[in-house]
Amino acid sequence: QVQLVESGGGLVQAGGSLRLSCAASGRTFSSYLMGWFRQAPGKERELVAGISRSGSSPYYLNSVKGRFAISRDNAKNTVYLQMNSLQPEDTAVYYCAARNGATMRYDEYSYDYWGQGTQVTVSS
Repeated sequence: QVQLVESGGGLVQAGGSLRLSCAASGRTFSSYLMGWFRQAPGKERELVAGISRSGSSPYYLNSVKGRFAISRDNAKNTVYLQMNSLQPEDTAVYYCAARNGATMRYDEYSYDYWGQGTQVTVSS
């Protein structure tokens, strides 16, 4: 069992930055592949970034490549999402998710544990 708690969301102007954090409970954090999803009103939940158990081979949604960076600190049981050059279209609820598996998956149904979500709002 893993419990995930996100923090770091908020309101920011276009072009600004935010750093999301997701703290995980339990001693097996390093065995989970981690992902950041987002869901905007009226849209499906999408994987924004994912990171392997070792922290290598990150995945990024095309629209955030070069602006967002995912990282993890297994010693602190925490995964981060640094978001730069934010745009209004990045506005959404952002969720941290854990997958009990080694292979990156892009659909929400492949992830086993979820945080409660944190709101990110980017004003123009």
